[in-house]
Amino acid sequence: MDIAAISMAMSTTSLKQQSSLALMDKVKGDTEEKGNQMVEMLNQSIPHPDLGNRIDLKG
Repeated sequence: MDIAAISMAMSTTSLKQQSSLALMDKVKGDTEEKGNQMVEMLNQSIPHPDLGNRIDLKG
């Protein structure tokens, strides 16, 4: 294999690696954002209207 072919192969590999890392970084950011939105949604959830309003005294 000559030097030009090796250089092209290394360049292609480097480009693929950089694009993979960029994609993983974007997916990580999106996942964190969705997780934060889910936590916020759970914190804002409306409690059940009958929960805690009645006490069952029959035993």
